[in-house]
Amino acid sequence: MWTYNGKRIQEGRAWTDDNGVQHPANWAIWSEDEKVAHGLVWVAPQTKPDERFYWFSQNADGTYTTTPKALEDINEVDENGDPLLDDDGVQIVTKGLKSNWIAQIKQTQGSLLAQTDWAYIRMYDTDIAVPADIQTYRDEVRLAAGTIEGQISNCADLDAFKALFVIPTDADGNPTGNAPIYNWPEEL
Repeated sequence: MWTYNGKRIQEGRAWTDDNGVQHPANWAIWSEDEKVAHGLVWVAPQTKPDERFYWFSQNADGTYTTTPKALEDINEVDENGDPLLDDDGVQIVTKGLKSNWIAQIKQTQGSLLAQTDWAYIRMYDTDIAVPADIQTYRDEVRLAAGTIEGQISNCADLDAFKALFVIPTDADGNPTGNAPIYNWPEEL
């Protein structure tokens, strides 16, 4: 993208330089040398940061300022280092990525198990046994949840955490499975 004095210049829009000269909306047809001669600077556009891992804001020139999200929970304190307390006198804790994603894994586990709860209700109501494939599936869901939670807990840094979202591929770039954070058994 083209900028002038650090400000993004949009194609199809006129713009005014520091000397008060207004340039036409079709300035994009100028050669690269003409653009540079008029004070325009090419800035390679940045891709938007992944909001799963970063807080960010977009700057006027189209770049981004990013701050990594905390991996661990943060006990909030005031400017003196004293704990910030809620109305009940309990320290305020801002949950980190690990806590938030473990909670999400527990929620997904609950949703997956809920789909087969009917078999257990039927068993208690009518004494009809739970089919083996349903019991196997439920055991696999619980195992997968435990594995994913363990992988999250074991992340030492943000890069290790981000690796949990990478889909494994073969030599040709074809997916060979699920990203570890989404590695659930196939639903029945």
